[in-house]
Amino acid sequence: MLFYAARRSLPVEWLRLLRPHHWVKNSFLAAPLFFAPSAVTPRSIGAVILGVICFSALASAVYILNDYFDRDSDRKHPTKCARPLAAGTIATPVALVIMVALLCGALVLAINLSAAFGTVCGVYVLVNLLYSLWLKHVAIIDVLLISLGFVLRIKGGAVLVGVEPSVWIIIMTGLLAAFLAFAKRRDDLVIELDSNQRGSLNGYNKAFLDTSMAVLLGALLVGYLIWTTDQQVMARLGTDQLFLTAPFVVAGLLRYLQLVLVEERSGSPTLLVLTDRFLIVTLVGWIATFAVLLYA
Repeated sequence: MLFYAARRSLPVEWLRLLRPHHWVKNSFLAAPLFFAPSAVTPRSIGAVILGVICFSALASAVYILNDYFDRDSDRKHPTKCARPLAAGTIATPVALVIMVALLCGALVLAINLSAAFGTVCGVYVLVNLLYSLWLKHVAIIDVLLISLGFVLRIKGGAVLVGVEPSVWIIIMTGLLAAFLAFAKRRDDLVIELDSNQRGSLNGYNKAFLDTSMAVLLGALLVGYLIWTTDQQVMARLGTDQLFLTAPFVVAGLLRYLQLVLVEERSGSPTLLVLTDRFLIVTLVGWIATFAVLLYA
């Protein structure tokens, strides 16, 4: 392992430490603005971009913290053993200094954007601190906290543009995040991790996770279909054609379920969304259809 670690370049190790591919999750901050055409202005767009930068810095800081606490167990993991702190390719003190710098810089920027957004960012950090220190080892609670992180992204984006996120978007975001998190836990069982690497696995088995994913997927699809046909939603968005986006959602979720249950490769939801052609096509189609309906 040491020989392999020595061969890796330092820039690559910094990227491994910061995990920039996970920053795509912070696109959820743009959702409230995307679904509020009347609020789209250069100022609101700029605010959302700065908000995404804040959350990206916070996310990287959280990943470093989590890697610090998990460095011993990560060394026993088939893929996580390559993480910089587990592999020893970046010194722990250096990583912690970077973490504090990212955390402080992001919070200062967040507070300057608005006190309310700073509060949301502070809650996000607190939730992730509790997750890293303790609650990631508690079954079900670990998944609920991951879902809360995505809901906080929605809330943060709404605060930045001065709109109130609908109950629908909060519910569907939470359900989607929980579905993806349970799929990730299933992957942990497939590769036969034990509770020494993830304590919450003591509370899961495949039957429970498969049932949970089915329940969440059903609730998500029903909720989405109701949302697209709700009279108030159609009136607020100015179109009665929202149902045209539903096939992309159905196809995307079923493809993800196929990846989880048939191909059994749900270890990284972010990488799947960024690399699976089927998922990319459905996501682009969904966004493009919405853009035409709301902005054309």
